[in-house]
Amino acid sequence: MDVSDSYYYSALLMLIISMIIFMKFIKKQTPENLPPGPPKIPLIGNLLQLAFSNTLPHHRLAELARVYGPIMHLQLGEVSTVVISSPEMAREVMKTHDSVMCNRPEMLVPKVVLYNSSDIALCPYGEYWRQVRKIATVELFTGRRIQEFRSSREDGVMDFMKSLVTQAKDGSVVNLTAKLFALTFDLTLRMAINKKSDEAEEFRKLVADMTAMASGFSIGDFYPSKEFISKITGNKSKLQELVNRLDRIMDPIIEEHLHDKRQGKEEGDLVDILLKFHKDEIHHSKDFSLSTNNIKAIVFELFSAGGETSSTLIDWTICELLKNPEEASLDKLKYLKLLVKETLRIHSPLPCLVPRESIKSCEINGYEIPSKTRVFINAWAIGRDSRYWKDPEMFNPERFEGSSIDYKGAHFELIPFGAGRRMCPGMGLGIATVELVLAMLLYHFDWKLTQEDLDMEETFGIIGRRKNDLHLLT
Repeated sequence: MDVSDSYYYSALLMLIISMIIFMKFIKKQTPENLPPGPPKIPLIGNLLQLAFSNTLPHHRLAELARVYGPIMHLQLGEVSTVVISSPEMAREVMKTHDSVMCNRPEMLVPKVVLYNSSDIALCPYGEYWRQVRKIATVELFTGRRIQEFRSSREDGVMDFMKSLVTQAKDGSVVNLTAKLFALTFDLTLRMAINKKSDEAEEFRKLVADMTAMASGFSIGDFYPSKEFISKITGNKSKLQELVNRLDRIMDPIIEEHLHDKRQGKEEGDLVDILLKFHKDEIHHSKDFSLSTNNIKAIVFELFSAGGETSSTLIDWTICELLKNPEEASLDKLKYLKLLVKETLRIHSPLPCLVPRESIKSCEINGYEIPSKTRVFINAWAIGRDSRYWKDPEMFNPERFEGSSIDYKGAHFELIPFGAGRRMCPGMGLGIATVELVLAMLLYHFDWKLTQEDLDMEETFGIIGRRKNDLHLLT
């Protein structure tokens, strides 16, 4: 045996010994009473079963849940993960153990783009979250505030309708999906800064680029202790460039609002409301304050999540109506609300909601959930649970007639906005926008399908959008 062979076999022996020690360490550190789940590969866990599946992640998770149960354990790289797929288990997470399961995991996109996760939905549980959540529920998204912005929403929707009518006269083909995104973005812009910004198109492109970046797998999120991975993949630098673009747009807007505020010329928009808590406007050191970056994080989240979710929900509803026309009932506002409920059931805008993380260990359904466990709640699967929904794959708004089931967090078989402490605070504003746009579209146009069937395939992403845009032929 020559020297090179000796080195080779020594290295191989060391590798085998290292793997044995590593596996024993993992086995020792892993709780014995975890929820059931598929077999795991060392170092990788169950990543390959998701990343290289031909089905969408929330579909794949639903398939696995049918085998391993409504509370299932996956090992995604370094991250211990629990997947919830039934209303009973969702109640355990979001109500019974809500105080333990209310944290957010640290992930690359919110850490970079949302200024160290200083938004509302993705910030860690703690004093900062309690303060910004209070601002959201008491200042930004109250029923009174939503009503105050009603005329602004109506003006924006009327402008949108006029543009569609103009294009209809020209016989143009309209990309309605793109138009709806632009509309909901512009409605949010009117509420946020109370005017049309000169940078609106640049801002819209920025939101689209950020959504595209956030929609794929970020391998660094599954190996949080290996920060170099995000640098090697280039994701961190790409996200930082998005932040630089956001700074160029938002910094002058905030400065202008601060100047107007000091001159007594406030417009009463969402930025003005947030600036009441700006660090330069709070005069008592013990009072909670927001930095300029905090305000940018909250506003950008409103644009990227709120606008995208609303436009996606409207798009799905129109497509379902085209496939399942109910012309006699479309003029009834009550039926419109049933349409929205049914769309939220069968096409949850956030199929797996926003992930949670356990603050400390707890027990659910007899299983141990360790601290720092990431929790996915598959709202898409829960909304199609045949134990709770008759013909769950069928779009049938009438199922909600006379039913007390609602999407406001009390009924865990319908949780498109979540429930408990981390429930979406902007739900009321989103629903008001969706209902107004749908009512106007259904009232002003006669809709019919121009082909035998409509492609309802979904795309991969945090938000459950349709893969192909809906085009309007006039």
